[in-house]
Amino acid sequence: MNYWLIKSEPFKYSWDQFLKDKSTFWDGVRNYTARNNLRAMKKGDLALFYHSNEGLCIVGIAKVIKEHYQDPTTDETAWLAVDFSLYKSLKKPVFLADIKKDELLKNMQLVKQSRLSVCAVTREEFDKVLLLGGM
Repeated sequence: MNYWLIKSEPFKYSWDQFLKDKSTFWDGVRNYTARNNLRAMKKGDLALFYHSNEGLCIVGIAKVIKEHYQDPTTDETAWLAVDFSLYKSLKKPVFLADIKKDELLKNMQLVKQSRLSVCAVTREEFDKVLLLGGM
């Protein structure tokens, strides 16, 4: 299993909306590194759900339920989408400021490549975020 982090601005698609929808597709990615991360996702992989711009925190976990396919929002074949289902909410949000202070987490792609909307996460980073999130 691999671990990921997906970012969404809450005004575009929030964790609360995901809780209502129970599943969604991740589209609109227009960065090659982020696209390659979507391509590498496998069914059953877990992804941390991060609120960007507002909140700046990880709030929950999504699960890959359908591997990459052509992004339905464009005719350009370079871009992909992935389907996710709701997995779990964190008991408390894990804020970017706390991630940056943590010795294990300060080198996450979230921190080092802050504009990347789909990031790889190591198992150790994933486990530490869950610990900080009260899991």
